[in-house]
Amino acid sequence: MKIFLINGPNLNYLGKRQTNIYGYNTLQDIERFMIKKAKRFNVNLECYQSNHEGYIIDIVHRAYYINCNSIIINAGAYSHTSIPILDALTLFNGLIIEVHISNIYNREVFRHTSFISKRANAIISGLGVYGYISALNYLIKS
Repeated sequence: MKIFLINGPNLNYLGKRQTNIYGYNTLQDIERFMIKKAKRFNVNLECYQSNHEGYIIDIVHRAYYINCNSIIINAGAYSHTSIPILDALTLFNGLIIEVHISNIYNREVFRHTSFISKRANAIISGLGVYGYISALNYLIKS
């Protein structure tokens, strides 16, 4: 089984930026833990992060091209603005889990809408970094 973990803009500054909202774990901490857990279940997890919309689209296209089984995606602020990422995700045939560290429905109104959700099979919002772990657990059992 192959899973792509895709993180969007500013998530490379987890642990440093708005720690009152996102906590102190870095993206590297999250990726390290997720890869270790995935290996225990014989899952190949590839991690990506980009601040650029086009690169995220290229990663989704690659997931489609290589027949990746699933995508875990936290598109960050692109969740609320990017129809092109949504369009790329509609090409992908596998399961997609959308993750948000914070509860996007308990924040500014502009964060209450997610274009990614229109394609996601499931949405995890507000569990902190445990949202990533929950997504991986679900995909391993699916």
